[in-house]
Amino acid sequence: MIYAVGWLVAIAVFAIAEAATVALVSIWFAAGGVAGLITSLFTESLWVQLLVFFVVSGLLLAATRPLCKKFLSGRAQRTNADMVIGKEGTITQAVDNLAPSGRVFVCGQSWAARSEGGETIPQGAVVQVCRIEGVRLFVRPADGGSR
Repeated sequence: MIYAVGWLVAIAVFAIAEAATVALVSIWFAAGGVAGLITSLFTESLWVQLLVFFVVSGLLLAATRPLCKKFLSGRAQRTNADMVIGKEGTITQAVDNLAPSGRVFVCGQSWAARSEGGETIPQGAVVQVCRIEGVRLFVRPADGGSR
């Protein structure tokens, strides 16, 4: 019973730390603190209380952390811009890096385009998207030629 106040303080600290963050950080230790508090009602041995605290915290952490991490992290969703990389499109305005001019129609959208290799690409040519910089697609002629 001597250490009950210490366990209450520890529980409050862990709970405040958990409330202050958006990720699960210390909830397991707050539960371990509760186990330590309950243990303090039955024994005055600090070592036994600490052992119970660490065992309960460790078991809860090992059992629930992977599950919580899976549900809280979610799945990384590619943006619309990322989805066009590797896709083929049609040049709607000739691509000339020196001008600078060029437009490409990819996945139902018209984008500003530049040539990946620096060559001029004529209107109507089929191209493949190599990368994106800002709102500009860098393309190269596709193996298929023009449509």
